[in-house]
Amino acid sequence: MLTLREECRLRVFENRVLRNKFGPKRDEVTGEWRKLYNTQYFSGIKSRRARWAGHVAHMGERRGV
Repeated sequence: MLTLREECRLRVFENRVLRNKFGPKRDEVTGEWRKLYNTQYFSGIKSRRARWAGHVAHMGERRGV
């Protein structure tokens, strides 16, 4: 069982990994670079998971996923 401190440290580590993976984004209007908020990272992950689930659903029964 995780303590509250360990849980917080894991969350910080996860956010750091996400920032390294997705990096900053360029604003389409101003052209400036900006950091993403944590909620934006998680919404991006959620949409990628949904897209992946769609690919898996279309594979059919013959392919083992």
